[in-house]
Amino acid sequence: MEALREEYHRGYTMLREAIQGLSEEELRFKPAPDKWSIHQILIHVTDSEILSTHRLKKVLAEDEPLLISFDQNAWVKQLDYDSLDREQHLLLFHMLRASMRPILDQLTDEQAERVGVYPDAERFTFLQLLEFRVQHVRDHLAQIQRVRDAYRQSQG
Repeated sequence: MEALREEYHRGYTMLREAIQGLSEEELRFKPAPDKWSIHQILIHVTDSEILSTHRLKKVLAEDEPLLISFDQNAWVKQLDYDSLDREQHLLLFHMLRASMRPILDQLTDEQAERVGVYPDAERFTFLQLLEFRVQHVRDHLAQIQRVRDAYRQSQG
């Protein structure tokens, strides 16, 4: 659990390191019309974090609460991620993760096993939801690297 908690807390730093030194052109590059730019990925990671922080807290505070998902592609398009402030979103991600530190530092084994339920009746423990948050950042770090590689290939 300690390693999971530590990686969760390092998420912001890991995202910052992944984009360090990139130009605005690299950050806005889309490898294909239906693929996300690094800029869009970062906005998405933050929007997902907003909702997921809410889910994590609901599971700890309420008895078997209903958990709701979101249509990530609709958010990218309908909220015009290209026009949103990337730095503002990265700072928000940082603050959301930091706000969870005291909760995670005090987490008991019993709390880690509390359950939330999705509308399709799928059930997840707090620990599973926390693991998803860590994996979500890992997945998007890999996606950022793929976009960086595609940008380099497009230039050469």
